[in-house]
Amino acid sequence: MGSVYVATIEERIRELKKERGAVILVHNYQRGDVQDVGDFVGDSLGLSRQAAKTDADVILFCGVHFMAETAKILSPDKMVLVPDLNAGCPMANMVTARELRDMKKLHPDAVVVTYVNSTAAVKAESDICCTSANAVKVVDSVPKDKEVLFVPDRNLGRYVEMRLGRKLLLWDGYCPTHQRILPEHVTRLKAQHPAAVVVVHPECVTETIKLADHVASTAGILRFCAQSHAKEFIIGTEIGLLHRLRKESPHKTFYEVSAFADCPNMKLTTLEKALWSLEDLVYEVTVPQEVMGKARVALQRMLEVC
Repeated sequence: MGSVYVATIEERIRELKKERGAVILVHNYQRGDVQDVGDFVGDSLGLSRQAAKTDADVILFCGVHFMAETAKILSPDKMVLVPDLNAGCPMANMVTARELRDMKKLHPDAVVVTYVNSTAAVKAESDICCTSANAVKVVDSVPKDKEVLFVPDRNLGRYVEMRLGRKLLLWDGYCPTHQRILPEHVTRLKAQHPAAVVVVHPECVTETIKLADHVASTAGILRFCAQSHAKEFIIGTEIGLLHRLRKESPHKTFYEVSAFADCPNMKLTTLEKALWSLEDLVYEVTVPQEVMGKARVALQRMLEVC
């Protein structure tokens, strides 16, 4: 896209944002030009909480579907839009509410801890939610004599097991993008850049996590890299985060761990789609009242713990 064309779209988006009384939320994994038009850029729960604090009438959520659902749960009176209805999350789709109900029947005494990267319907079947940043703390808050069913990310669950030395019942879900970040990608880059600090997301496989100098959520990675005295970093998460890392720490060097660490669903949102979404007020995300109420309880329990 030519710079004049991009500037024109950005200008029109800002005009429409004022006309609609909208706030634009952009996830850290989105395209760089989409991040640049956001009012808030961050992780899914952090963005939703920001939106709940604003007086905006409309939330344009540039991310994937479950994130927009979370925004709706926390801001039920606001209109929540997504630029592309096809922007889903494969990991969130690896568990359904019906499947979770069936598993709960097999483990009736288990406490269901559900990662926020899940649908509203699955959150509604859960006892408490967690994020990648607070999963260890949330699970640790469950009495030791209680079985914990951790849904849906087995890799994040294994990381929690490592940190706490506690066995969990893990759902067999995963993020395909982080699953593709392999130990050999890290070791190859480390050989090329021996001074680089390895920072990875806990959605990565255990073998990759064990090679990391630091493990953190996207917000944690940003904070760590900004505060670190190191000048070079190997970043083991979805490559969209590197745009913000380079923007916020331009004097440091960041290496993407693998070109395969690219989520196609996250990249479905474009500037044009964001513009069309605000123009036509599409596509609205709704959550049934009963589901919304139960899911909000699981989120609130997490916020109380953390």
